[in-house]
Amino acid sequence: MARLSDLSEWERDLMLIKRKDLSPLDGKPWVSGPPLRERRVAIITSAGIHRNADQPFSHQTAAEYRVIPGSVKADELVMSHLSSSFDRTGFQQDVNVVFPIDRLHELAAQQVIGSVAGYHYAFNGSTPIPQLEPRARELAGLLKKDGVDAVLLTPV
Repeated sequence: MARLSDLSEWERDLMLIKRKDLSPLDGKPWVSGPPLRERRVAIITSAGIHRNADQPFSHQTAAEYRVIPGSVKADELVMSHLSSSFDRTGFQQDVNVVFPIDRLHELAAQQVIGSVAGYHYAFNGSTPIPQLEPRARELAGLLKKDGVDAVLLTPV
């Protein structure tokens, strides 16, 4: 993970400006639920990934997402997130770096989690935070329909 001190001045300023759009969190869980071994888990990532057959993200700041089936194989995924400050080599070597679907399936097989969701979701990482709220509410409904009660967030 990059530190603010490692970034150029303009990149650092951009990151710090984004903070004003965030509400503070009090550290308390939003909801309670069953033990982890009973939970159905989905992944939501900002890695800008999608299946080969899906349309790429239209532009870096698009407030859109892609649906990724839980049965997806690593070689079916591509990343259309493009940024001069983003190193894609980790993803190219192992999709689980940004989208740990294989690890989730392993955890389900080991009965650490209850099950893997039928669908997972990917955003493009450069989307302004205020534009994401309507999509987040939309996804909450989709996750609920899928019986998901835990989400693994992988911000990229």
